[in-house]
Amino acid sequence: MAERHDAVSVVVVTYNGMPWIERCLESVRGHETIVVDHGSDDGTLELVRERFPDAVVVEQANVGMGGGNNAGMRVAHGQWFFLLNSDAWVLDAGLVRLVEFAESRPDAAVVGPRLRNPGGSLQRSVRGEPTLWRLATEYLGIRKLAPHSRRLNAFYAGDFDHDSVREVESLYGPALLVRRAAADAVGLFDEAFFMFSEETDWLHRFRAAGWKVLFFPGAEVTHVGGASHGGQLNVENLRGILRFLAKHKGVRTAERARLLLMWSLRVRALVFRGERGQRYRVGARFLASGDVASLLA
Repeated sequence: MAERHDAVSVVVVTYNGMPWIERCLESVRGHETIVVDHGSDDGTLELVRERFPDAVVVEQANVGMGGGNNAGMRVAHGQWFFLLNSDAWVLDAGLVRLVEFAESRPDAAVVGPRLRNPGGSLQRSVRGEPTLWRLATEYLGIRKLAPHSRRLNAFYAGDFDHDSVREVESLYGPALLVRRAAADAVGLFDEAFFMFSEETDWLHRFRAAGWKVLFFPGAEVTHVGGASHGGQLNVENLRGILRFLAKHKGVRTAERARLLLMWSLRVRALVFRGERGQRYRVGARFLASGDVASLLA
């Protein structure tokens, strides 16, 4: 099939995207590309304008990944939105293959490619939605007792090998192909999620509306990981989990999750030393600083 450059619009959200942004944008050159910048001061914008003059640049205050992607999708023209992190790039003709597969599945709202680490190893992207039980298996280390079990390792789909097409609950989100018609039907990202869990919420809403979320291994994307959010992993990740549970399972469930996570991180902080232990202590202090309503305010 001939490449259809008009079928897909690429949206890349940046905040100090060096040194990966050039490789990212080069991998999707030829497609409509919208770069949404959240205040870069490291030369990212200058590089984009010089090397990729056809890219549409949207500058705005940092409203988070969901809000940044929303801004890009609002000015895009394609029938598909390809949301690509600034520290990720498409391998070979992966985007063309991803669109071809998605167009063969009219029931699919979102299709995710196989992810690779920079060294070529698999980066697991198929996920399960958070529940109290799944949080316990993750934060108490229970999943390590039976990594191939879907019950004990549901967050990672029972150690799914990422070698076959699969309908999934959720996907790790550095590269997602989204059908415009589906986004029009359910709405864009909920911007209350500043960072983390915004894609979990969005994909949940697609599935609740009757659409499918699919994993497709026939297209691959390399993802560095961490570069696009400046390492703000721990507190914002915890806040995102609580916000998802409060929204979809109720505040009481989210409050139980807060206590579970708080005590789990306190135990981890006793077991691990150094920087890792410090991250756990910071997370536990955050969770102990208020109830769910105040932490999400």
